[in-house]
Order: sequence, then C-alpha cells, then structure tokens
Amino acid sequence: MSPLRIVIVGAGSMGQTHLSVVQRSPSCIVSALVDPSPAAAAVALRTGVPLYATLDQLIEHDRPDGAILATPNTLHADQALWCIGRGIPALIEKPLAATVPDALAIVEAVDRTGAKVLVGHHRAHSPIMARARQLIADGRLGPLVAVMGSAMFYKPDQYFVDGPWRTGPGAGPVLLNMIHEVHNLRMLCGDIVAVQALGSRRTRGFPVEDTVAITLRFASGALGTFLLSDTAASARSWEQTSHENPIYAHSDDEDCYVIAGTFGSLAIPTLRLKTWSTASDRSWCTPFDLAQGERAREDPLVRQLAHFADVIRGDVTPVVSAHDGLRNVRVTHAILDAIRTGTTIAIPPH
Repeated sequence: MSPLRIVIVGAGSMGQTHLSVVQRSPSCIVSALVDPSPAAAAVALRTGVPLYATLDQLIEHDRPDGAILATPNTLHADQALWCIGRGIPALIEKPLAATVPDALAIVEAVDRTGAKVLVGHHRAHSPIMARARQLIADGRLGPLVAVMGSAMFYKPDQYFVDGPWRTGPGAGPVLLNMIHEVHNLRMLCGDIVAVQALGSRRTRGFPVEDTVAITLRFASGALGTFLLSDTAASARSWEQTSHENPIYAHSDDEDCYVIAGTFGSLAIPTLRLKTWSTASDRSWCTPFDLAQGERAREDPLVRQLAHFADVIRGDVTPVVSAHDGLRNVRVTHAILDAIRTGTTIAIPPH
C-alpha cells in the first residue's frame, strides 16, 4: 500500500510537532508545508519539504491525500472549507473554529458533502483515557454525581513571543486549553448542558483571560468544578500528569481529574480506583477497596495520525467528528459568555 501524502498547513510549534509525527509514520509522508511566514522557510529547508505560501499555490503543484491544519484558530474555518470544497480529507487542530458560527459552517459543509473531517482532540486517542472511560462505562463508580478537574500550569513568556496571536481574541486558555478539557469531560461524563464561570486576567494583563473557575452541569445531572490557569505554578494538568508527551515535566503522583459516583471514585490519569463492593458498605465510615487500573502509555498524536490515515482510506469514521468539534466550541464559548455576563449559560443540545 502506497504511503499517504499529507500536507502540513502551519509551520509553528504544533505544525512542526505534526510534521515530526508524520515523518516517523510507516503509512504517511509529508508532501508539503503551507505557511507564508519567513520562519517556515527555515523549517522547510531543515526538513527537506516543499513549501508553499498558500493553499491555492499548493494545489497548482500538488494534490495531497490529506491535510493537517495546524494554524491559528481564526484561520481554521476558511482553510477547512477550502479542503472540503476540494475533497481533501482534513485533520483540523482543535478548536474546530474560533467561533460558533464558523464551526457550524464547517459542520454544515461536512453534512452536505460527506467530507472526511477529523478534529484534533488527540487525547481521544489516549490509552489512559480509553481505560478510564471503560471503568466508568462498566459501572464501577455507580451513577456519576460529581467531577473535579484542573488544568493549572505555567506557560513561559516565550510561548507568547513565538505566537503573539495567543494573547488576543480567538485565543486565551479557554479556547486554547479548556477546549481539550471539555472534550475529555464529555468523553468521561457525557454532554455538558450548562456552565457558570469567573475569569481573571490580572496576572498577565492580556486582553484574554489567564485564570478561570468553572462550574459545570452534565446532562446526567452530575455537577462539576474546573480550575484553569496558564499562570499557575502547578503540575495538575493532563500534560504534566499523563506522561504522554516528553517535552513536559512530569508528576507521576498527581492527578488532574477525580470522577465520583455513588459507589466509588476514579482519579485520572493515575487510574486509582476507590470503591465499595456492596450497597450496604456505603458510608463515610467504611474504608474503600483500593485498586489500580491498568495504565498503558502511547503517544496519542501517533495514534491519531494512524486513525486519520484510516479515515482517509474510508476504513473508519472519525472518532472525533465535526459535530463533536462544534459541541466543544459551543461549551467553551458558553464559558466565555458566563465570564462576561456573570450568569448561567445553557448550551443547546445541537
């Protein structure tokens, strides 16, 4: 089987990460880079990959089997629609789009054309997440009642120097980071139907938030709280606890989620499970039975690329669809609306 030819759109930090993953893939090759920035020329030269300034220039010389869109959020919609219009399967980095209307436009185009679109919520491909979901689905916790989550970390100043767009509208940790957490929480606990939130930008002083406290209501009736900050000296985030990405410092004894039901609770990503075996045991005076879920680690970006290759070939449907991406964008924008208005924001079901 011939390797699939993948174009990487965007040669920033995430684009270079995808480029490295594709170059190591047994089933895909990088056919080109698309990026108008001067820095992209150095990336192309270093990696020996053809470079085009725009997608229109690319299509004059090359028709790839698939495209990975790793560009700033505000560019996702136009580039996704360009790919859909030319029948090129696309892996769109999260968020699906910077705004709800743009995300909806992509979904409508996918539904109209049957386009192959995978949204880059790569943690959906994590073996740790898969095991956590299975433990919950097996009923080990009983009906879910409460969720505690956090994504607290410190982004260095260079992160914003390298990507000044990250300091303005269409960015901020809600759209850049909480979007990941929203998808994780939806995978674990079901759909989110309402949110409340308080936000602050006191530490960094950018036009966008740097710290947010969020309350969540799930369709099941379970409630959750979530703390988000990109200026906190903390290791309670997925990247720092899951040990799936070697560029981050790791804290093996920390967790970033605790999911609690009426029979037990699960800490994630350590997969420490505390349960009672019978209904008569349920009391705060009764010790828990302790167990450790099996925890395998693989790079979810590698697994995501393999899945994207299967999507391109038509062997599977996207595990994170455009509809999922739209739902995640709706929730994150509801959080921003809750910060702005100080009210509870309900999230429409579709």
